[in-house]
Amino acid sequence: MRSMRIHPGVRGSARAAGPALPFAPVLLPLLLLAAAAPAQAAAGAGFQYVGQDDKVHGLTAPEGCVAAKGGGSRAATNSTRGTATFYREPGCAGRPAAVLEPGASGQIKPYFASVRFSFISKAQRP
Repeated sequence: MRSMRIHPGVRGSARAAGPALPFAPVLLPLLLLAAAAPAQAAAGAGFQYVGQDDKVHGLTAPEGCVAAKGGGSRAATNSTRGTATFYREPGCAGRPAAVLEPGASGQIKPYFASVRFSFISKAQRP
């Protein structure tokens, strides 16, 4: 597995913030995703999320329904060309919990177990 580099500006902000801030557990994963996005974009990673195991997971070319290894939680970034629909059940079953359009990022609360990637153009949407 490849190690990720943290942008020097983000690294300084993360050190300055320190663990004493009450929102540090939420802020740090977002900073890591933001810092990793340019490096991963060059390498081709299209989808990233922070798992319940507190690790950043990434998928290069996701298609169809994908299980969230490590249990999906908190921040997610969709740099794919398709819409990411999040489900709390494995196998993309049940009602959707959240949707991220291409190029969007956000918090998925409280968790997700699977994600379906659909590649429909805006012209094809109802």
